[in-house]
Amino acid sequence: MPAPLPAIETFPSLRAWQRKALVEYLRRRDPDFTAVATPGAGKTTFALRIAAELLVDGTVDAVTVVAPTEHLKTQWALAAARIGIQLDAAFRNADLHSSADFHGAVVTYAQVGMAPHVHKRRTLTRRTLVILDEIHHAGDSRSWGDGVKAAFEPAVRRLMLTGTPFRSDDNPIPFVTYERGGDGLLRSRADSVYGYSDALRDGVVRPVLFLAYSGETRWRTNAGDELAARLGEPMTQDLVAQAWRTALDPAGDWMPQVLRAADARLTVLRKAGMGDAGGLVIASDQQNARSYAKLIEQVTGEKAVVVLSDDAGSSARIATFSASDQRWMVAVRMVSEGVDIPRLAVGVYATSASTPLYFAQAIGRFVRARRPGETASVFLPSVPHLLGLASEMEAERDHVLGKPKEQEGFDDDLLERAQRDDQASGELEKRFTALSATAELDQVIFDGASFGTAAQAGTPEEEEYLGLPGLLTADQVSLLLSKRQAEQIAAQRRRAATRTAEPVAAAPPPPMSAAQRRVALRRQLNALVAARHHRTGQPHGKIHAELRRLCGGPPSAQATIEQLEERIATVQTL
Repeated sequence: MPAPLPAIETFPSLRAWQRKALVEYLRRRDPDFTAVATPGAGKTTFALRIAAELLVDGTVDAVTVVAPTEHLKTQWALAAARIGIQLDAAFRNADLHSSADFHGAVVTYAQVGMAPHVHKRRTLTRRTLVILDEIHHAGDSRSWGDGVKAAFEPAVRRLMLTGTPFRSDDNPIPFVTYERGGDGLLRSRADSVYGYSDALRDGVVRPVLFLAYSGETRWRTNAGDELAARLGEPMTQDLVAQAWRTALDPAGDWMPQVLRAADARLTVLRKAGMGDAGGLVIASDQQNARSYAKLIEQVTGEKAVVVLSDDAGSSARIATFSASDQRWMVAVRMVSEGVDIPRLAVGVYATSASTPLYFAQAIGRFVRARRPGETASVFLPSVPHLLGLASEMEAERDHVLGKPKEQEGFDDDLLERAQRDDQASGELEKRFTALSATAELDQVIFDGASFGTAAQAGTPEEEEYLGLPGLLTADQVSLLLSKRQAEQIAAQRRRAATRTAEPVAAAPPPPMSAAQRRVALRRQLNALVAARHHRTGQPHGKIHAELRRLCGGPPSAQATIEQLEERIATVQTL
């Protein structure tokens, strides 16, 4: 006896973007439809509603969901079961067909790539809707992309979903539509787009504050030379990579200080109304993950849940953590995409991965809103490339084929190799030894704008930012950050005035370093942007975006001294 059809009338109400996209889908009735929606917007609910509509009206007889990971297979099956669609999450390639108790199955891209003929046979047997979750994974390797294309070309309908920037490689993604632009390059075209800025305006996602920490780092090269650098200062990519890895070293002071600050922020959120708020540390590798968990226990007195992607029982530990009120989880990769833990509100980005795709996936774990006013806070190293990604949270990226390859601010291949476990005693590890690192709050990034000046860890100035109220609207966040920055600058001026109250024959001040000049120029630019905001009512982020359009260059968090000076001159003429 076939599984009963879902009851459309009992389906949960849809958000505005979901209703609009559903109407467009049902109106067009095309075989392929691509929906891009920010993490936390409700792509799963949207896709299951389409599946229910097509099952009920007889357009399809079966549903196949293709997900990136084993854990997400279970998550999809549970979500579908809640609205009356039964999907077999335990389906194996050797099974050939699902039981009649199910409307279909959930499989992984790897599963399809291993045996596309099995899934093609299943697709030919019954009229099938195929939901391709995080469709960019079909471009991960030629075998996956070719397997997906071969298996699901006979499908009656295909629904492609993604919530993150498309890949930067040249592998075409199956069933995604590409259109040639004026520059002659092919770009992906989505049929429905719901970005982070749209979701933030609608209150669907939380405002995200990025707290960037710099600090002094020291390490020894394989030649025995000791080097020192300030995290966040302009330097070569090799030096940035080594300073970054030194900061993330569990044996240094940077990670304990940042974890202490993150836990203090978590406590503020819990006291402010998010009583079950949780924190997540995203680590580069298993060894660091375990070390960070020990640091968290030392800092908080409470054990952290550790999730390693290849451990048996990882999915069960994620589910248990999601339903509990435990404070911290430490994970390697597994929770970077798709995994739904709505109570996550504080993150520590303690990984060297820096592609736009990975960064967006990671930040997507913290943005899901459960009630009005919830905010998220992500702590990250003050590395120019990461600061740029944090400043461009609202950017929407299409997949471009044939574009000349440019380095996106950092050698991600080098960092990816650094993350692999087999490199623990490899060449990269031998090239230098981390000696020490200290942390200080460099800046707070919100809505594309940078706020604050350097504040040592553990000082009242740092506490002013860590203690921001937990329940705020996006406008209130901007207002409070501007106020905090103004108070910080005023306090610094008062201290300077006190020191110079008695006239003395003092030597001229020493010339500022490049880092000090950038801090001073950033402060001046933010003050001018704030003044224009108060005059015009325009959001800080839009003013910064307009300055970038007029002057060119990256976000102010990673702009050069010359670019900052040009923007200061420009904003004074607006």
